[in-house]
Amino acid sequence: MMTSDRIEQEIVIDAPVERVWSVLTDPGYVGKWFGQGEPIPIDLRPGGFMHLDHGQYGIFPCRIEKVDPPHVLTYRWASAYPNEEANDSNSTLVEFTLTPDGEATRLRVVESGFAALTIPAEREETAGYESHTKGWPEVLGNLRRYAEQRDA
Repeated sequence: MMTSDRIEQEIVIDAPVERVWSVLTDPGYVGKWFGQGEPIPIDLRPGGFMHLDHGQYGIFPCRIEKVDPPHVLTYRWASAYPNEEANDSNSTLVEFTLTPDGEATRLRVVESGFAALTIPAEREETAGYESHTKGWPEVLGNLRRYAEQRDA
């Protein structure tokens, strides 16, 4: 069976880069666009952890790899291993890149490393390549919705 290794998706958000960065990295917003609505703990520095709460699927301590405000956020996500800290062998690499596009922001996400990952059979449905390929448009749509709210 051929497994794909890399997911790449891109959207344009009608908000300036600084605003999108804030929604992408602020604990209160991350809890909304990714998780259950509660603010999540984030230690926004390389080597720090961001604890993504994926509700019934578990809490995921993601290891932050790169922070270059307001343009790049990269972290490791062990989506097949709830409650385990992400490391080089149990996780995929998620890279967000924000680029100004006139008054808007082009937000690109790349998640890679699926081919090298061992995913337990019972987690394949929520942690595999197919699941994440379907999941990112919803997550990016949520992110866009919060970033485009003028009153926030």
